[in-house]
Amino acid sequence: MNEAVRKWIYLIVLSLVWGSSFILIKKALIGLSAIQLGGLRIVLASSFLFVFGYRSVWGLTLRDWKWIFFAGLLSSFFPPFLFALAQTQLDSGVTSIFNSVVPLLTTIVGVVLFGVLVTKKQILGVVIGLLGTLVLIVTGMEFSQDQNYWYSIYIILSALGYALNINIIKKHLAHLSPLAVTTGSFAVAFVPALAIVHYTGFFGSIGSDGEMQRSMWFLLILAVLGTAVANIYFNKLIHLSSPVFAASVTYVIPIVAVLWGVWDGESINVYQLMGGVVILFGVYLVNRKKRPS
Repeated sequence: MNEAVRKWIYLIVLSLVWGSSFILIKKALIGLSAIQLGGLRIVLASSFLFVFGYRSVWGLTLRDWKWIFFAGLLSSFFPPFLFALAQTQLDSGVTSIFNSVVPLLTTIVGVVLFGVLVTKKQILGVVIGLLGTLVLIVTGMEFSQDQNYWYSIYIILSALGYALNINIIKKHLAHLSPLAVTTGSFAVAFVPALAIVHYTGFFGSIGSDGEMQRSMWFLLILAVLGTAVANIYFNKLIHLSSPVFAASVTYVIPIVAVLWGVWDGESINVYQLMGGVVILFGVYLVNRKKRPS
């Protein structure tokens, strides 16, 4: 299988897996607090990765660990907490639409911090995408007053972390295997996450709390498939393609997540859909390559 086919397969599978992650977060929050969910997601994903990937981090240099440290905080530590906090106030489908700003932020970060060259059409795409995000926030506040759209800031911060992580991996960690990058990143996040979970009193409550036990099944699927395995293949995708193409996994994620949300009884209005479409159109312009003359 050539690289072009592989990268599209990775993109589609990751979109389906991560698109399903938002409904899993929603179900896990029934019995767990946002802080418990975020910490346990990291702990469980890390434990899975350590079993299969501990040998991959042997021999990493101090320079490698420096960049893995930053990548781990930005993509493996903060986002699980931020997404869980956001979904205490926002529907899963709406959260996924906000997450679609990742390619736009990846482009901005690449230009500002990593010297990536862009076309005028890509700049236009970034502007349009950010306007779509603004539309989504404003219309959400007006038409969905039962939800606190200020919590969308947590999603945008997560998206910024992913954007920084993608560019760091592409520029500084491309010589490492995807398994080494993923395992190293979660190794950075494991100890502080475990300490946070212990502080919440989870270990003293799980034995007698039936709701918490049921939520753990959703969290286990989220941690192993939606976090550990998905991150390995996402890092493979970064190695095979450009940072912006890898970030385009967010094209399909909102479609999958909104369908799951509707199935679970969530509603989404036409203005929110319009904001999502505007964001995705901006992402399309950012990704569109100039045709050869």
